[in-house]
This record gives sequence, structure tokens and C-alpha cells, in this order.
Amino acid sequence: MVVKWLTALGITGVIFALSVHQIPEGHVGIYYRGGALLTSLTAPGFHVMTPFLTSVKIVQTTLQTDEVKNIPCGTSGGTMIYFEKVEVVNILNREAVIEIVRNYTVNYDRTLIFDKIHHEVNQFCSVHTLQEVYIDLFSSIDEHLKRTLQYDLNILAPGLYVSSIRVTKPKIPEAIRRNYETMEQEKTQYMVTTAHQRVVEKEGETDRHRAVIEAEKIAQVARIHYEQKILGKESEKRIAEIESEMHLARERSLADANKYKSDTEAESNKLKLTPEYLKLSMYQSLARNTKIYFGNSIPKIFMTANEILHDEK
Repeated sequence: MVVKWLTALGITGVIFALSVHQIPEGHVGIYYRGGALLTSLTAPGFHVMTPFLTSVKIVQTTLQTDEVKNIPCGTSGGTMIYFEKVEVVNILNREAVIEIVRNYTVNYDRTLIFDKIHHEVNQFCSVHTLQEVYIDLFSSIDEHLKRTLQYDLNILAPGLYVSSIRVTKPKIPEAIRRNYETMEQEKTQYMVTTAHQRVVEKEGETDRHRAVIEAEKIAQVARIHYEQKILGKESEKRIAEIESEMHLARERSLADANKYKSDTEAESNKLKLTPEYLKLSMYQSLARNTKIYFGNSIPKIFMTANEILHDEK
């Protein structure tokens, strides 16, 4: 009896263990019953299903990175190269999980991403030369793949979005790689030489510019000194003209004053030298003369008015 109870308890425990399952965060659970996909989704957490009849698959609905490795492709010139790795960062919308899994199974990324990347890389290589793929257009390959892949996904699997694509440098034949390295070294040397030449030209231009500035400064200083001398000479000339005008005005004033004095004295003398005044002046002069002359013939130096008039006649 105890054995039966233990057996039943064991079977119940196994069934319970098979029916309970866990969905991790960032994922959803989808269910198959008898091989048919059910339309129900379960969120993260613990859930119960019918064992043996129902199976669960876990699908990620957060950002994930799919690595597509060793992609061979031939360029338009016939050279075979290999892309070691292409990383595709994508995310699946939760609402589109059932439809995409129904059309492309749980391994939808194998068909929609891996196979499409192989196809698009080969398409790109087939219409471009090795120089374009390896050097000229390499920086635009990731954007080209993202654009073309997303365009196809919008048609084939709406709800699956490509966030970004990273492409590694392709492997090329060793002989060609050495040629590219040699060419890169020569290009680097040319760039160094060109840069040095530009530096030398810039230094020469700077020296010329400095010399021009120095010459302009000297010319400006000389012009300022010249203008100062001109202003000084003009000031001296103006001062001399002012002094000359002042002297001329002063001399003219003195001449006018002397003329006025002479005219005034002449007018005064004309009015003052009357016969009576002359006689008075004579007598005053004789009175002041204290000299005495001795001799037989003393000159007659004084004359009366009557004698003067007589002599004039």
C-alpha cells in the first residue's frame, strides 16, 4: 500500500515538474501542441502547461546580436575575398512573434538574417572592384547592408528591426595585401612629405607676413616722424609770421606815434614861435650866457629884430 502511494506521488511529482516552466526576462514563451503553433504568448515568470501534449519555445524580444561568419564573395574583377564576421544587431517586436515564428520557425534569424547577409554581401561585391570593396567603399558597406536588409524585412517579416551592422575588414590574397601595404606606406610617406612642405610654405608665408608687418610699422613710424617735423616747421613758420606781424604792427604804431608827435610839435611850434616869444627866448639865453670875450674885434653874433629885418632886405 505504501509502495503504491509512493509511486503515485512520484508520478505526480514528475508530471508537475514537466508541466511547470520558467520564461526569463526579455523573452516570451510560445507553445506547440501536436506540432501546431498556438496563438498564446506567455510573459516572463513561471507557467504551467500540459506535459507530453504541449511543448514550449522561448523567443528573445530584446536586442540581440547575430554573428554571420566566413562570408565568401567575388569582386567584379574575379578576386575571391572573405568577410570574417558581420555582426547584425536586431530586435523582434513582441506583437510580431507569433506571425514570424509561424512563417520562419523559431530559428527565423537563420533565414531572415544569416542567409540574407550572405546574399547581400555577394551582391555588393559582384558589382564593385577589389579597390572599392577593400578601400574606397568599405566604410559604406555597413549602411548599405542595413538599408537593404531592413527594406526586405519590412516586406517579409514586419516587426523585426535591424539596429546596426558591423562589418570586419575582409581577408584578401596575401600578395594583394602586401601590395596594398606597400601602397599605404608610400601614401603615408607622400602625406608626410606634403605635410612637411605645407609647414615649410606656411613658415615662409609667416616670415613674409612678419617682414611686411615690420616694414609697414617702420614706414608708419617714419611717416609719423615726418608729419611731426612738418607740423613743427609749420608751427615755427606760423610763430615767425605772428612775431613778424607783431613787430610790423609795433613799428607802424611807433612810426604813427612819432609822426603824430612831430606833427603836433610842428603845429605847436608854429603857434608858439611868435616874434615876441623869440625875443623872450633870446633875452633868456643872453641872461644865461656868463662868458666874457676880450679883444679888438669881437664878432657880433647877436642881432636885434630890426637888424635881422634890415639884412633880409
